[in-house]
Amino acid sequence: MVKHQPLQYYEPQLCLSFLTGIYGCRWKRYQRSHDSTTKWEQLWFLILSVTFFLSVTWFYFWWEVHNDYNEFNWYMYKRKGYWSDWSVPVLALAGAGFTYVTFLQILALCHITVGQQMNLYWMHKVALMMVLVTLLVAMASINQMWKEEWDIILISFQATAPFLHVGAIAVVTLLAWLVAGQFARSERIVFQALFLILYVGVLLALYLLPLVIYSPCIMNREDLGPRPDIIGNRGAPMLAPENTMMSFQRAVEQQADGFFVNVTISYDGVAFVMHDTTLRRTTNVEEVFRDRALDNAATFNWTDLKELNAGRWFSQEDPFWTARELSGTEMEEALNQSLCRLADVLQLAVRRNLSVMVDLWRPPAGHPYRSTWLNVTLDAIFLSGIPHQLVKWLPGEERWLVRQIAPRFQQVTSLKLNATELRSQGFAGLNLRYNKINADQIRDYASRNISTNVYLVNDPWLLSVLWCAGVQSVTSDACQLLSKVQTPNWMMQPDEYLTLWVTADIISVTIVVGIFILQNYHLIRWRLGSMRSYNPEQIMLSAAVRRSSRDVNIMKEKLIFSEINNGLGSSDDGSLCSESGFDGYMNDGVGGLGSRGRKNRMD
Repeated sequence: MVKHQPLQYYEPQLCLSFLTGIYGCRWKRYQRSHDSTTKWEQLWFLILSVTFFLSVTWFYFWWEVHNDYNEFNWYMYKRKGYWSDWSVPVLALAGAGFTYVTFLQILALCHITVGQQMNLYWMHKVALMMVLVTLLVAMASINQMWKEEWDIILISFQATAPFLHVGAIAVVTLLAWLVAGQFARSERIVFQALFLILYVGVLLALYLLPLVIYSPCIMNREDLGPRPDIIGNRGAPMLAPENTMMSFQRAVEQQADGFFVNVTISYDGVAFVMHDTTLRRTTNVEEVFRDRALDNAATFNWTDLKELNAGRWFSQEDPFWTARELSGTEMEEALNQSLCRLADVLQLAVRRNLSVMVDLWRPPAGHPYRSTWLNVTLDAIFLSGIPHQLVKWLPGEERWLVRQIAPRFQQVTSLKLNATELRSQGFAGLNLRYNKINADQIRDYASRNISTNVYLVNDPWLLSVLWCAGVQSVTSDACQLLSKVQTPNWMMQPDEYLTLWVTADIISVTIVVGIFILQNYHLIRWRLGSMRSYNPEQIMLSAAVRRSSRDVNIMKEKLIFSEINNGLGSSDDGSLCSESGFDGYMNDGVGGLGSRGRKNRMD
């Protein structure tokens, strides 16, 4: 019985099958190749890398812009005419696209590492182009309608740059294994030089990056000032319907240091708090006054305004995803809220000794109080009994009149003037968006006794950065979050950061040099002369993994014949592939056969 043996046994390569199968749908061994990647597939790798960079940027941007999600939703409300949380689907899509492209990028780098030919599957190419086009459209849209929001990336670097710097060094250091392998396998000196210069250039840029990194949180601890005051924007709108008494009371409970209110004058001369120009978003005006839903809020009498429900929308829309956290009693209270007068808010501030920053909406043309709107507001402030030094007056119209009537009001402006001009015009403070001022300017204003209030600050990391920068107060929708921040998220002494910087660079250099030596070990030994007897084919076979199958076979044949011709395996070492060993074996065999033949003939 003849027992057949397989000519060759292939060990299962599950990891390699997974790698090439997911990336290029090449699950079978015969579908894989060590041949060089075609230029077409190299182009797709470039497209993949560009898409990866854009997806990282977009995902990081949308993650950090969490502070302004409500501002984005408000912008979409003005364009669409109805309220919805648009930030959630955008974040979900950004996360999904980032995960998918990152996965493909890792697979592509693994192909390069193991020397496999890249061949991206056509379905991945279609999906990749869809992601790329979506990213370009999204970025162009943000640049057109919300351009100033890109500043959040630079501001976030003030909070994350030292840690992102160390992380970037770690990633580029790990890439040294891939770079060193490509360097060792390349036969073109020009390519080796350019590849090495590019990699070393990136490393040096990262090593020297701290020279241009700036963060106000890298400072001496004794220079840190007191925590900024927390000004509740429309009360505490994450915990209760905005601009209702429940909202302002919740702000007090969360230890807010003051309120920010937008004041509107009703048609019958009552000052009440309302942010929007219409009542449509925050009340049930469409149910009660269907034909007047789009009318200016100032065209309603107070007797009609106080009958509107200003809390039901909070439960239905849940603008901050916090309404579900209210207890049954709190939700019932929220559902029964109505609009509140300025006088009621001021009386609450008087009881708690809180400051109030006041902004006004001037009534539309034809309104009976259009010319006396300032007088109505000032009368409400005077009747409340609030100390004048606790009132921060923001409106710029007829400011001279307000100064005459109430000289002890703190005059605040949204115009970013230099400190000398502000002092000469009698301003005590600035009210700016957080991206419109930097730490140096804040300190310069503070040295001239001009306070700075920035809005809207809802994330603790942003409060920490502004705290280290020296801001005196922030306006926030999230009093319940910021009131818990008792110290900045992180602070680092300059000498501590210098130690971290130098240590990370030294470790990185050590690892990179070690990887290059390990990957190029045979080539280095041959260059130094200790392996002069080796042929180039031996070096390439030992150092190069990624070569075409044809090239590898040719090098093997060259190596075998060169060893036979050069006598590398002498009889001393027992080699059967050397010239002497081969001849000895043949002679012995012939001689033995001849002796046996002569003996047989003699017999």
